[in-house]
Amino acid sequence: MNCVHCGKPLPEGSRRDRAYCDHKCRGLASYYRRKAGVPPPPHWQHPALTSGNPALRSAAARAKQLGEANGWSPSLVRCAMDGLTAVLENRSSGKPVKLTEVRTRIPRHASSHRVAEVLTGLELLEDDSALAIRSWIEDRTAELPAGFAGDVRAWLLVLLDGDSRAKPRSHTCLYVYFGCVRPLLENWATARGHLREITRADVTAALSPLRGWQRRNAIAALRSLFRFAKKRGLIFANPTTRLKTEDIQRSLLPMTDAEVLAVQRIAVTPAQRLIVALAAVHAARATAIRRLTLDDLDLPNHRITIAGHAQRLGELPHLTLPAWLAQRRVTWPKTPNRHVLINAKTALGTGPVSAAYLQRHLLHQGVYLERIRGDRVLHEALTVGADPLHLALVFNLSHTAASRYAAIAQNLLDDQIEQTAERK
Repeated sequence: MNCVHCGKPLPEGSRRDRAYCDHKCRGLASYYRRKAGVPPPPHWQHPALTSGNPALRSAAARAKQLGEANGWSPSLVRCAMDGLTAVLENRSSGKPVKLTEVRTRIPRHASSHRVAEVLTGLELLEDDSALAIRSWIEDRTAELPAGFAGDVRAWLLVLLDGDSRAKPRSHTCLYVYFGCVRPLLENWATARGHLREITRADVTAALSPLRGWQRRNAIAALRSLFRFAKKRGLIFANPTTRLKTEDIQRSLLPMTDAEVLAVQRIAVTPAQRLIVALAAVHAARATAIRRLTLDDLDLPNHRITIAGHAQRLGELPHLTLPAWLAQRRVTWPKTPNRHVLINAKTALGTGPVSAAYLQRHLLHQGVYLERIRGDRVLHEALTVGADPLHLALVFNLSHTAASRYAAIAQNLLDDQIEQTAERK
C-alpha cells in the first residue's frame, strides 16, 4: 500500500484503512483537496460489506448493525467481520456454520462469541459442541475403578438429561453428588468390584465418620445412585432403603462489629458498595441483584422493585446508586443493556452479569452476601419482633424461611431475657 498523497510505501503492518504516511500528508491532502473543490474520498469499508458472496455480505451488514445497536467499538466490528469472512467466504449460501468450526477457523484477534452472535441472528449457526459437563462426566468417571465407572457414568447422565419420571438436575447438583460418592466408591473398590456387592453394613460404615451437611449430602447422593441402579436392574437390593437424613438446625448470630468493619474496608468501589447496600438494607439475594434493571429504579420517589417486590428505597442504596450509575454512564455510554450491574462483556449485549462477577468482587475478597442478608433479616426480627408474617411481607420471604428467622430471633431474645434475669 502507498500513501495517497506522496505515493511512498506505507510501513509494514499498517492498518488496512490507512491511507497516508503521517498527519502531515493527511493535512496537506485535505488542504489541496479543499482548495481544488474536490469532495473527500469515501471512508474505508471492510471488504466483506461488498463481497460477492450474499451470505457474507448479509452477515457483515448484520455485524455492522449489531455494532451500532450494542455500542461495539469499530475495532470489534472489524474483527467480527474478519471472523465472518474466514467461515463464510468460500461457503455456499444458506449452508449453516458449525460452532466448533467458528472456534477453530476464525483469526485469533476475532471474538468467536460475537461471530456466533451474528450467525445466530441470521440462523446460520449450528451448535455441535458438546457440553463441558459431559466432558467432565467422561473424564471423572474414567478415573473410577472399572467395576463402578460405567454405572456411575450412566447415573450422572440421567441426572443431567432426566428421564420419563425425573427432571434434569442442575450442574451444581452433579458436582456435589459425585464429590460425595467418589471417595466412598474408591474406598469400597478395595474389597468390592460392583455396586451389587455393596451391603447396608458398607454404607453404614462409610457414613459413620461424616457429620452435618457432609453426611446429609452423602446420604442424598447414595440414595440417588442406588435408586437408579435398582431401577435399571444393576443391583439386587437397595442398601440405602429406609436410610434417612437428619435435620440440621441452622444457627445464625448477628454480625459482629469486626465483621461489619471488614466489609466496609473491602467494599470500596461503587459497584461493591451498591451490592453490599442492597443486601444489607433490602436483604436482596445475589440473583435478584444481578437481574436488577434500570426500570426497577425510581430514584425521585425513593422506590425500588427487587425480584418483583416493590418497596421503599433505603437511604444507603439511595446514596450508592448515583455513584455507580455515574461510573456506568461514563464507562459504557452507548450500552443497550438495561441491567444496573454490567461489565465490559455484558455491556455489549443485554444479559445480566454472571454469578462469577459477584464472587470475584466480593466472595473472593471475604464478603459473604448471604451472611449480610441473613443479618439484615435477623436484625428486623429482633427489632420489630419475631413475627413471621412481618418478615415475609417486608423481605418477600417464603413462610418457611420467615418462620425459621422468627424462631432464631425468638431464641436469641429468650437467651437475652435469661441472662438479664441471672444478673439480677
